[in-house]
Amino acid sequence: MFGLDGFAFALNCGFDRVRLPAPLPVGSRVRMRAVLSDISDIAGGVQIAVTQTFEREGTDKPVCVAEMLTRAYTG
Repeated sequence: MFGLDGFAFALNCGFDRVRLPAPLPVGSRVRMRAVLSDISDIAGGVQIAVTQTFEREGTDKPVCVAEMLTRAYTG
């Protein structure tokens, strides 16, 4: 988890680069890892990209990999 200090507000812009490389059967145990993958300047703030990887217990291949985009503005 990370915090955003010094910003007036943040917007969830949705997801980019969503990939579903393996099926997820009903009843499977799943965990998600999140990695801060990029922070870039935009007009009035920053854009933050977090790569989320969803893994099914007992398999090597992830069931979903997606990049979540958030924009934080100073005011």
